[in-house]
Formats: sequence, C-alpha cells, structure tokens
Amino acid sequence: MVNLSGCDQIKMKFYGVFREGSQINQVICAVLINLPVLAYGASIGWTSPMTLLLQSDHSPKSVPLTDKEVSFMASAPYLVCIVSDLMMAYIGDKVGRKITLLLISMALATSWIILLCSFETWALIFARALVGVTMAGCFVVCPIYTKEISDDTIRGALGCLVVLFQTTGNLFLYIIGDLLSYRTILWVCLSLPTIHMIIFVFMPDSPSYLVKKGRIEEATKALAWLRCRSISDMKVQEEIDFIKKEQNKDKGANRFLLKSIFTDKILFKAFQIALVVTLAREVCGAIPVLNFAGEIFTLASKDRGLVLTPNQQAMLLGVVQVVGSILASSVVERCGRKPLLFVTSLVSGLSMCLLGSWFLLRDYEIQAPSWLPLMTLCICIFCDASGLQPISIVLASEIFSYKYRGIVMGVTMAMASVSDFLQLLFFKPLAKAVGIHVSFFFFGLVCLVTAAYVILVIPETKARCLEDIYKDLKKNKTVEEKEATEIKEEITRF
Repeated sequence: MVNLSGCDQIKMKFYGVFREGSQINQVICAVLINLPVLAYGASIGWTSPMTLLLQSDHSPKSVPLTDKEVSFMASAPYLVCIVSDLMMAYIGDKVGRKITLLLISMALATSWIILLCSFETWALIFARALVGVTMAGCFVVCPIYTKEISDDTIRGALGCLVVLFQTTGNLFLYIIGDLLSYRTILWVCLSLPTIHMIIFVFMPDSPSYLVKKGRIEEATKALAWLRCRSISDMKVQEEIDFIKKEQNKDKGANRFLLKSIFTDKILFKAFQIALVVTLAREVCGAIPVLNFAGEIFTLASKDRGLVLTPNQQAMLLGVVQVVGSILASSVVERCGRKPLLFVTSLVSGLSMCLLGSWFLLRDYEIQAPSWLPLMTLCICIFCDASGLQPISIVLASEIFSYKYRGIVMGVTMAMASVSDFLQLLFFKPLAKAVGIHVSFFFFGLVCLVTAAYVILVIPETKARCLEDIYKDLKKNKTVEEKEATEIKEEITRF
C-alpha cells in the first residue's frame, strides 16, 4: 500500500499558509519527481571533468584509463538506455510511477557506491551502464508522472522542469569538478539520490495510476492534497470522474497497445507527432555540437585571445543551457507549445546553417569572423534547452491517454537513444569523410523541416483536454484524406 499519512501531515501544514486551491503542493511534488533528473544531470556532467582526471598521470586509479576504456564508459549508458526505456514504461504501468521513481534513484545510488568501492575498469563501465537505467526513467517516467499530478494551467511549466533539472545537474557537476576531490564528488553525487529516496516516500502516487488500479479512495486523497482542497470538494470529485471517464474510453482497446496505435488513425497521427518531435530533438545537432565544442572554441580563440580550459568551456555551455531551460519553464504557459517549438526550431536551423557556412568558408581559406562559430554554438545549445528538448517531452506526454502514455514514451525514447548512440559513434568519422560543413547543413535542414512540420501538423496543446486535441488531429486527417482523394481523381482523369 502507498503511504499517504505523510501527505496528510504535509497537507495540514501547507493549508495553514497557502489558500485553498493553491498549486504549491503540485510544485513541491513536481520538484521532488524531477530530483532524480538533477542527479542524472550530475552523473552525465561527471564524465567531462572526471575522464580528464582518470586519463591523467594523477589518476586515482594509479594507471590512466585508455581511450578505448573511456569510450566504453561514455557509450554504456546510451546502450543500456535503449532497452531500459521500454522496461521503465512497463514497470511504471505495472507497479506505479512512485515505486518506479524510487527504483530509478536506487539504481543511480548503486552506481555511485560502485565507483566509491572500486577503481577496476569493469566496475567503472558497469557503474556508468547503470546510469542508462536512470536516464531511461528520467525521460520516460518523470514527464508522465509530472503531467499526471499537474493542473492543465501549469502542466507545461512543470513539464519543462525535466530539462531545467538536467542542465542544472550538468552545471553543478562542472563547477564542483573544478573545486572538489574525486572521492568528495562521488559522496556529493551519492547524497542526491539518497535524499530523494528518503523524502519521496511521503509523496503520493499518480492519481491516474491509483484510479487505474481501483484505489479510488487513495486517488481522491492524493488529488485533494495536490490541489490543496478537502477530499469532499466537488472539484476533486469532478477530476476523479474525468480520469475514470478517460480510462473507460480505453477499456475496449486491444491489449497489444502498439497494434491499437497503428490501427487507429488518430492515435497513429499522435504517435507520428511524438516520434517526429522526439527524433528532431535528438538530430537537431546539439549532441554532436557539444562533443565538437572543444575544437570550435579552439578555432574561435585564434585571433580573439579567448582561452578556456575544457571544463570552463563545459561550464559556459552549461550556463547557456540552464538559462534556456529557465526561459522555457517561464514562458511555455504564456506563449504555448507550438510557437515556442517553431521559433526554437527555426532559429536553431538557421544557426546550424550559419555554422556550416563558416566551416565551408574556412575550407576554401576565406576569412570569416572567428566569433561566429562561438555565437552559433551558444544559440544552438540555447534553442535546444529552451524549446526543442522541453517542448518535445511535454508534447509527447500530453497527446495520449493514460493507457498509451507509457508505451509511447518508452518507444520514442528508445529510438532517441539509438539515434544518440549512432551520432556519437559516427559523427566524427563522417565529418572527416564528407566535411564538417555537410554535417551542420544536415542538422540545419532537419531543424528547418521540423519548424515547417510544427506549423503544418502539430496542434496547440496548452491547457487543452485530450478530446479537444484529438478533434484538431481528426480535422487535419480529414483534410489530408480529402486532398489525397482529389489527387487520385486528377490522376485517374489523365
């Protein structure tokens, strides 16, 4: 049974400070839901300063790591994440979002404990592989859980916390990586999932999950606490009834969920949107740009005197990411998902094309401003953090009912993990073979096509129920079918 006594105690405490109907409990719960994402961000940020240390003559391992060992450490999380995405979606639906989130923190805590206990190469690789489990949970379970505890009016802002916490975790580790010793950093990182496991026990599970399992009384208590209202409040009862109604609609659906999605025109359209925005997020160029940042900074510093260490470069990009993700959380409920995703896709595409042009001019030995690659690099990272990343995650969680939400997030994130792995594996060899400018022109084209797709296909989901969103998708589908019929008639006529 889920322990709700802690929730009742917190509820009484906050009712004494905040008005009835306040959203403070939702914010507190969303922050704690995303605390593992902060810890995950720190684990990804750990790679930058610590691999430099582990490969140096001052390595705590005594013998410096080889490039091959570092490659295995870097790629292990992405390989494990491919399978873990689907596993986390399944576990989240079976045992609940809350228990799954605690398991995510447990996996990350185990990773840090292994690093504290051993310097063996197998231990380092295995510890990093466990990060892949946390990565999957953070991008499959956390967005779903956040969506299911949030009011329609703030679900976008709270949904963007995933990226804000990830980028903050990255920056946090970049900073302490320059200040603290190897073992002290490991203890600090271990404290994050440990604190989460202790505190999160007192949080409620997702009301949607509790209703699905027939635990209506627990769902009502959880929802009342989240909405800062009494259990008997009509608004709480209405929301519980709405959750029941949404889930009853899916009762007759095929048990093989992917088959249901592929055979239903509207569900398949929604799945296409989720997949396109997820892959666009991964193939916008941000991942290889971050990996190529060192060379770009070196080129930009030739006649400007801009000299930064690798960790200082990472810190600068970390700051840009955090600022971008703060902007996303601040404006997403004001301007909507669609405008923000369109603008960031367009600007990112133009900046990628500009960066590709700079490299092309350099290949032809034509002088171009040395500050240009640095500027475009920062714009690309900023757009990724302020729109492409958070909005794609929010959108994917908003356009499906409870029954399909988990499997869709699992499948799309698994494909995103495959994309990330392939980019990390082949970006540099391909860049050398065809020229780095071709790669950046490709990323620019992907972003520009995404911007057009957003305008033409994606519906606005801000503060809208699923029924309204599907009406828009049905309308678009009808228009497409009508156009296809007209084209067929024209062909037949000829």
